[in-house]
Amino acid sequence: MSTTLEAPKSSHKIVSRTEWPAARKALLAKEKQYTHLRDELAQQRQQLPWVKVEKPYSFETPCGTHPLSDLFGDKSQLLVYHFMFGPDWPEGCPSCSMVADALNGIAPHLAQRDISLMLVSRAPLEKLQAFKTRMGWNNLFWASSNKTDFNQDFGVTFNESQIKDGKPYNYNTSDFPAAEAPGLSAFTKGAAGDVFHTYSTYGRGLEELLGVYSLIDMAPMGRNEIGLPWPMAWVKHHDKYPAAPASRATLNVAEKSTCGCH
Repeated sequence: MSTTLEAPKSSHKIVSRTEWPAARKALLAKEKQYTHLRDELAQQRQQLPWVKVEKPYSFETPCGTHPLSDLFGDKSQLLVYHFMFGPDWPEGCPSCSMVADALNGIAPHLAQRDISLMLVSRAPLEKLQAFKTRMGWNNLFWASSNKTDFNQDFGVTFNESQIKDGKPYNYNTSDFPAAEAPGLSAFTKGAAGDVFHTYSTYGRGLEELLGVYSLIDMAPMGRNEIGLPWPMAWVKHHDKYPAAPASRATLNVAEKSTCGCH
């Protein structure tokens, strides 16, 4: 199965190498504006008021049942990725799995900044652990919220009535077709052990976690998702992508190479 995409029909202007920097610098000015706005938004996000978490949530973990405060470990900050994995699902969401592929690599770096990272889903713990092993996420911790209403309270699990009434997602601004939705919530723990909810984001607010999209957006064809049933319909679990056979040209290079990089 080929993974080559058809380029969108367009008529790009072709210029000389000496002409090209002018167009690039014009875009660079906008990129700098975006960078400064992103910094401003990050500062405003950190200045949001906090809400004390009063409800005694409990989570099933490989180390037993624990309250939310225990998920911090020895850190004062906690990021929870609300991973779409319903109790009856045979496996986790492919899009959330792509997020977790990235999170698995950065989790050790977050720990150096006093941040604990936790995946939370409603599926039973044994399902979560089996899927984690399959995916090779050795740096991630996963807890089941199946016996609590944590997911409902943080806006990532909906009942049939909520879905039917419309806009249950992203602070009641968006429809969602399923009972499980993705999100990320941030918490902090005070010296007395009190836990405070500081931030949550949903929908396209989660794109910051998808480093792959940042790279795709830099490629000439971009996301090229027009015509798909939904934007991320192309995403699969990383162990389900077809193995791409080496091209004849690649094999020729490998056969002739003496540099040791093939």
